[in-house]
Amino acid sequence: QGQLVESGGGLVQPGGSLRLSCAASGNIFSVSVMGWYRQAPGKQRELVASITRGGVTNYAVSVKGRFTISRDNVQNTVNLQMNSLKPEDTAVYYCNRVGFVLSSKDWGQGTQVTVSS
Repeated sequence: QGQLVESGGGLVQPGGSLRLSCAASGNIFSVSVMGWYRQAPGKQRELVASITRGGVTNYAVSVKGRFTISRDNVQNTVNLQMNSLKPEDTAVYYCNRVGFVLSSKDWGQGTQVTVSS
């Protein structure tokens, strides 16, 4: 069983920035694609950004141009730089593999992001 530890969330005003970090155990990080997901209250978890081992990125339309995902294949970390934050970005953010069927035990604790004035 691998381990994921997310950090960096907090309360920020609209238009502000946050940088999320995720430390993943090697057996998780060795897979090709890692991603950041988010789950807002009453909504399903959604994938907002992904990155391959080679650095190819993909973004949900709602965050494109505002969020930047990056990864360090030596440190086994994946980061999410979030700029121009909006109230609708409020959610718990998680990192995990992309392209796998994931059960509840496959997720870390997540990190809360709240965008509010």
